[in-house]
Amino acid sequence: MTAWQGAGDRDGSDPDGGRARLRLVAAEQQAPPVQRPAAGGPLRTAPATEPQPGGAQPTRSGTVEVWPGSWQPLGARFHIGPDGRPGTNFALWAAGAEAVELCLFDEEDQETRHPLHEQNFQTWHGHLPGVLPGQRYGFRVHGRWDPWTGARWNPAKLLLDPYARAVDGTFRLHDSMYGHVHGWPEREVADTVRDNRDSAPHMPKAVVVHDDDDWSDDRRPKTAWADTVLYELHVKGFTQRHPGIPEQLRGTYAGLAHPAAIEHLTRLGVTAVELLPVHQFADEEHLQRRGSGNYWGYNSIGYFAPHAGYSASGTRGQQVTEFKRMVRALHAAGIEVILDVVYNHTAEGGEGGPTLSLRGIDNAGYYRLQPHNRRAYADFTGCGNTLDSNQPQVLRLITDSLRYWVAEMGVDGFRFDLAAALARSPFEVSMLAPFLSAVSQDPLLSRVKLIAEPWDVGLGGYQVGGFPPLWTEWNDRYRDTVRDYWRGARPDVRELGYRLAGSSDLYQQGGRRPYASVNFVTAHDGFTLRDLVSYNGKHNQANGEDNRDGTNDNHSWNCGVEGETDSAQVNALRRRQLRNLLATLLLSTGVPMLVAGDEMGRTQDGNNNAYCQDNPISWVDWSLLRESPDGEPGWRALTQLTARLIRLRRAHPVLRQRAFFSGRPAHPGGLRDLTWFTARGREMTEADWYTPGATLGMYLSGDEMSERDPLGRELTDDSFLLVLHADHRPTRFLLPGPPWAEAYESVVDTALEDQAEAPGRRYPAGTGLTVPGRTLLLLRICPPAEPAGQDAGPD
Repeated sequence: MTAWQGAGDRDGSDPDGGRARLRLVAAEQQAPPVQRPAAGGPLRTAPATEPQPGGAQPTRSGTVEVWPGSWQPLGARFHIGPDGRPGTNFALWAAGAEAVELCLFDEEDQETRHPLHEQNFQTWHGHLPGVLPGQRYGFRVHGRWDPWTGARWNPAKLLLDPYARAVDGTFRLHDSMYGHVHGWPEREVADTVRDNRDSAPHMPKAVVVHDDDDWSDDRRPKTAWADTVLYELHVKGFTQRHPGIPEQLRGTYAGLAHPAAIEHLTRLGVTAVELLPVHQFADEEHLQRRGSGNYWGYNSIGYFAPHAGYSASGTRGQQVTEFKRMVRALHAAGIEVILDVVYNHTAEGGEGGPTLSLRGIDNAGYYRLQPHNRRAYADFTGCGNTLDSNQPQVLRLITDSLRYWVAEMGVDGFRFDLAAALARSPFEVSMLAPFLSAVSQDPLLSRVKLIAEPWDVGLGGYQVGGFPPLWTEWNDRYRDTVRDYWRGARPDVRELGYRLAGSSDLYQQGGRRPYASVNFVTAHDGFTLRDLVSYNGKHNQANGEDNRDGTNDNHSWNCGVEGETDSAQVNALRRRQLRNLLATLLLSTGVPMLVAGDEMGRTQDGNNNAYCQDNPISWVDWSLLRESPDGEPGWRALTQLTARLIRLRRAHPVLRQRAFFSGRPAHPGGLRDLTWFTARGREMTEADWYTPGATLGMYLSGDEMSERDPLGRELTDDSFLLVLHADHRPTRFLLPGPPWAEAYESVVDTALEDQAEAPGRRYPAGTGLTVPGRTLLLLRICPPAEPAGQDAGPD
């Protein structure tokens, strides 16, 4: 979710649309207390004659003896019992519960209940001999029903184990899955009327999983941050239309592991895939009513379970093995796996949401409740609830989940959705919050890649540049600056200079490095790159919300025509703008992030909030890589440019600096490591930064790098001059002479349609080079000893 999107923009949690851009939840937290019934007054429940849902199977009490077992680890763990026979230990943290029942389900969905009598450290536990992997189960938790104090226990509701490692079944919401009577006529108190119907016939079940994989045959790439190129993709969307992947594997983990999928990633040269959420998630009620679902997956309900809908092999634990095989295949290709994780809220939503897991286990123990109205949630996410990461058991749930995905599922890092919500302590954002402190000192988690989406929708939630060392951040100021520059919306180049050079104004303090900035121009939410240059406004009618969802603040320009056009002139300009945006991204200091399909001109037809579009609108269209039948320039050239830019970045450390530029020579008498030039070929002064202009020269000295290799030797590299010109008119750029250079060679020229190879033209220093309108040039400085070759001469 991006900082300029409304709370309902990303996942459709606001079906009515029109929510404020940044919802100020502080006012809600200070709302006057809501009056509950008088002391001793009755709390209402649904009538006893409420009809039972169809398809319910009879319930029986277990006859198998439940042994004490252990209070840890939490969840279901298959092992050899004290009698030498296999069995499973079950443990559930439920601090305020009065009783807990373990519910086992056979192949006919007949339920057998086993009370867990043992309780230690607020954890209910027991060992059942003979329970083997593949067994489906859930919990029923007994306790008070008093929503006015935050107590929402309801044993009629089957609950998903928060530590479930696999989930079988689909979350298709039924009225019985709500702890309160869904649709109670008195809406203002509807969530306080308990529903006594059994939810088990409609509720997905947890699955006992056993996997003793030790990963001894896996080799993690361990790519340094400065060398990383991220590629954000959706498991289903990336593979669903790929012609080289067998049809039965498309849209699955196995499909992403297929050689045809990996071949594209390696040909591009990306070093890590950032997967949109793969934790088990559920679709929101309003989407189910419309016959759609949450395609992106930002609605988690199982933090240990791979989403079963992406499994080609089965949902009784097979999804775990399939996910691990995908990770191994990507690692073997040198590609890291980073998960986009949603620990800020769950799929249970607000007070009117379903009771699926945490709400029925211990509502007040897991969620942030409003201090003066315990019936209501403190919503910093725009999704109805916020997990309370200040609570020890919530912190344990999150860190146990993270460690599990690293140690047992093989992943290499995480991107934390709405990370500021995890840093609230208790309501204000603090970089000393328990979650951040726990991660920073954890011997496993502190060594993986940690990416923050550094904002939430609450007051004071915008925290770009504020996270501590070890963390990198999505840099939305980079996104907006680069978009505005190339669409001609900025009068000067001040902000652009900071963003090109690693955003030292945001990240240099506190010992952070340039790779603390994840640079991006597009992400899953918002326009695709092609739509960014094709649409001025959003076109989200397909979402069913009357085009009210999604941001109106796109920083886009349609190049003169809204949407697709047959105009050759407009299409040529759009392709050039795409080349400008991609080249700027991949030549900037920091960590670049691409979005799957942008390198081949993928479009969503102007939809900038395709969270509910599980169809060709969102899926990558691989036919774009075919040769154009009419001889027109196709999209393959854009893919070739992307791959060439990544190769160039990998080959030249001066383009992926590990330290911030100092603006000073690294050696006596040397050049500065970074120098800025005007179009007149002279160094920029303070006044130049404030003078309206659309042209900027950035000189990167490969002789003045402050880095050393692992053996302590100084690193040197070629030097480059990057020229950016965003005005629609051509300009004359005077190439700086000695001591900067004696000659230049063109490496990238976005004015050209053919991008398979470097242009290779030579220019003597002092040449007045004509730069076409809206063009980026990358020029390599030719060393004095290098043969001059065929000089192009003045342009």
